[in-house]
Amino acid sequence: MKLKAYKAVIFDMDGLVLDTETTYLHAWQQALSALAYNPAAVELAAISGAAFDSLEGYLLEQFGADFDCQEFKQLSRHYWQLHVQNHGIPVKKGFYTLLEMLRNYQLPFGLATNSKRRDALYCLDLAGLSQVFSVISCRDDVQHGKPRPDVFLATAAKLAVSIEDCLILEDSLPGLSAAVAAGADCIYIPSQATTTTTGPGALAVVADLEQAADMLKMALQA
Repeated sequence: MKLKAYKAVIFDMDGLVLDTETTYLHAWQQALSALAYNPAAVELAAISGAAFDSLEGYLLEQFGADFDCQEFKQLSRHYWQLHVQNHGIPVKKGFYTLLEMLRNYQLPFGLATNSKRRDALYCLDLAGLSQVFSVISCRDDVQHGKPRPDVFLATAAKLAVSIEDCLILEDSLPGLSAAVAAGADCIYIPSQATTTTTGPGALAVVADLEQAADMLKMALQA
């Protein structure tokens, strides 16, 4: 593993900056139960981090063509909003440490998420981070979501930095695949206990953003 003096850092959002993936899983499970399906019959964590159309495709494969994706989507949003209104959205460990370091080094950074812009801004606001990211690329900004590289390439373009000079921080395998496909170095920080601790193509696999901050600081100082 060898980090370099990157010119920008690109963050994923769900599960990386915000601990939202557990809230989405909770909402999906509630929605499936409301539709009289057994949530335990599918591996929802395995699809975490992918675009919503990938989730719909997975559920159609598991439950058949009669599965009502539109009703599932509406119920998921309903249960998710109830959950975050009652419990909020916490920020992941190490984010503020890394943010302070990036600001100290005057290193540009942006956000690249599979969420739609409306949802991303809502989540950031609930977490108290609405003013942190001046550069944000979302699912509705690009043709293809992760695991395709579009959203990372769009973010690098907004930062006016070559993707090869960006370090991407990701927590999901679809996001890692997108980073590798984009041609960027990526540190993989698995967000789910059920997620594999290996990251195909990742520059490194670490436990949290604090460890990522330590690694990047060493590279910048060198």
